[in-house]
Order: sequence, then structure tokens, then C-alpha cells
Amino acid sequence: MGLTLEAIAKIAGVSRSTVSRVLNGGKGVKESTRLKVQGVIDSVNFQPNVAARGLAAGNTGIIGLVIPAGVSALFSDPYFPQLIQGISSVANAHDQSVMLWLAEPDYEERTIRKILYSGLLDGVIVSSMVIDDPTVQSLHESDIPFILIGRHPELEVNFVDVNNLSGGRAITSFLYRCGCRRIATITGPQNMVAGLDRFNGYCDALTVHGLPFSEDLVADGGFTEAGGYAAMKELLPMEPDGVFAASDIMAVGALRALGEAQLDVPADIALVGFDDAPVAARIKPSLTTMRQSTSRLGSKTLEILLDIIANPGHLPRQVIIEPELVIRKSCYAEEFRVEGG
Repeated sequence: MGLTLEAIAKIAGVSRSTVSRVLNGGKGVKESTRLKVQGVIDSVNFQPNVAARGLAAGNTGIIGLVIPAGVSALFSDPYFPQLIQGISSVANAHDQSVMLWLAEPDYEERTIRKILYSGLLDGVIVSSMVIDDPTVQSLHESDIPFILIGRHPELEVNFVDVNNLSGGRAITSFLYRCGCRRIATITGPQNMVAGLDRFNGYCDALTVHGLPFSEDLVADGGFTEAGGYAAMKELLPMEPDGVFAASDIMAVGALRALGEAQLDVPADIALVGFDDAPVAARIKPSLTTMRQSTSRLGSKTLEILLDIIANPGHLPRQVIIEPELVIRKSCYAEEFRVEGG
């Protein structure tokens, strides 16, 4: 067990309150006494309990990051490491700590109670939530500052989001411009806003270009590589000439299924994704996709949350970031410049 303030006070021959004032930069301590106490603190390498000091001051310097997804998704999808990197970079710059909460469905009620009543958190970021996530509803009814990564379809809350609707529309329209007319989609979960918005963007593009919608050209990939592989297998009998996978990870799975079917991409079938994950530029052929800067998404979210904590009472902060089309070899026409040659 580490040294306490009482132990430091005993060694220095002063009161506990004097040690506390020295640690917190308080006034009313003689310079000679301050130097003596500081010397003891330095000699024993005393580290004060940051959380306890914060609680006493009404803040802890701890931000909660809630990811209502299974642990396997956290480590298998590059989206989450990039997101956490962006959040951590801002946290480090502002001397904040980030506490990760994995809201597994079986323990969600317990997680909500800990978030609301632990007193440990100055604010909360919620990422990748489902539309009717009870964590968001509970936070909305509480006094804890919080922000979502991804818009909420019903509640007027703080959020930062990528324009998944316009991104889905743009990437599907690009398939059309490259000559595809039987365009299929591998969707993310439709109870998640990102999955729903990207699918609606796909549907909008079909309407704009006069293409009929067919449920046979839609398969759910669950935002996983295995799901993308299974969905592509399901779509192959429908003979699409272009496929919009609503995440790059699903596109990787789809590409594996197409390879097993001995179909050439893009000569036999064009394939596009969404996210511009690192794998998109590495796979063969390289993946045409919609680029969202996941790291920037994380850093922007924490910047706004810190401002909310410092300046409460304003209208909800709602920021939409536009994604960018990145053309690579899995889908292109001669008139377009291909990134990376």
C-alpha cells in the first residue's frame, strides 16, 4: 500500500492539512515548510490519488468511453482502435484519462448503474450504439455530460457523426457511373444508425438513377468479415454486377467469397466499401471506398465533450463530417484517377 498524507505529515513533522496545501498549491504555508514537505514527497516518490483529489474538487479528469459491442468486435474491427487512438490523443493533450466500458448486452443494466452512480466520470462518450440503446436513454435523463459518436434518430443530444446517408448514396452512384446496373448491397445491422443510413443512401441512389430495388440484392453482413463473406455467398446466385459493402471489413469477406467463385474484381463484378480502413489500400485489388477519418472522429468528439463539461447549458452540439470517395482498383472507369496507381 502506498504512503498516505498522514505518513508524509509524520515524516515531515507537520499536519496533514499542511501536506494537502503543499500538494494542491494552497497558500498559507511558509516557504521553508513548503520546501521541507516537498523534499519528503520527492524523496519517497509520493503519487497522490488523482481520482480522490478530483472527487474532492468536483471533477476527476476521467472520461468514460462506452462501446455497446462484444469484446470480439472491439479487437477484430480496425474502426475501434483508430477511434480510441483519436480520443486518447486529445485526452493526453488535456491531461485527461479514458476509462473503457464494454456494455455487453447481458450486463448492460449493471453497466448503466456504474456509469450513472459511480461518481468517477466527468463525462461519457457512447459509440456504436443501437437505436434503442438504454444506456443513451439513461444518460439523456441524467445530469452527466455525454456525447454520441453517431447521431440519434429521436433524441436531441450531442453527437458527432459521419454523413453515412450521403456516403452510401455517393458510393452507390459511383458504381452506376462505372457501368453497374444490378447493384447489390451488403448491409450493416439495421438497428444501428450507421447501418441504416448507409442502406438508405444505397436506396436513394437506386431511385435517382432509375434502378429498381430488389430485396434479393440485399444481404446483412453484420459489420464483420465473416458476415461479409456469408452475405456475398448469398448474393452470388442473383448475379449482381456491382456490390456496395457497407464497411471495408465486410468487403474483405466479400472479396474472399468472390475469389472462391473464381470471379474477377472488377472485370466480372465491381466491389466497393465504406470507412477506408488500413486494409482497403493493402488488399488485392485495392478497395474503392468512402473515406471517413475514424481517428479524427474520435478526437473531435472528445474536444466537443470537454467543451460541454467546461461550458454546460448550451444547445446540443451536433457535428456532421462528410466522407470522401477514394477510387481504387476494385471499381473504377478509365475517366477516373485511381489512388495508388
